[in-house]
Amino acid sequence: MRRCERGRGKGVDAGFVTAESAVVLPVLVAFTTALVWGLLVVAAQIQCVDAARMGARAAARQDPAGSVTELARATAPRGARVTVDREGDRVRVVVVAKPPVLHGLPFDVREEAVAQAEETVGVGS
Repeated sequence: MRRCERGRGKGVDAGFVTAESAVVLPVLVAFTTALVWGLLVVAAQIQCVDAARMGARAAARQDPAGSVTELARATAPRGARVTVDREGDRVRVVVVAKPPVLHGLPFDVREEAVAQAEETVGVGS
């Protein structure tokens, strides 16, 4: 009689493992996908920071506006919009881009850098 009880218990447990796997695997896949998306957004943000800083340094050196824009675009993620403005003795470079592979998401990554024009450094007080 003991043999029958042992065999009966194994059959019941096997169904639970299948049900737990069916619930856990999609959750793990969704979690991994969210982590990868987060890493892609952070990587795009870092590229925008680098592009804005590089563009601001070039604009502060009085490089032509076209070369400043091209330099920033070369560093930024593909398809980024670069804006260069001058406000008095300061230059401002703004880089806006969509994270790569995530074009369906409704947000952009944006970064700006400001630098003082070299011609005005040390002038004044």
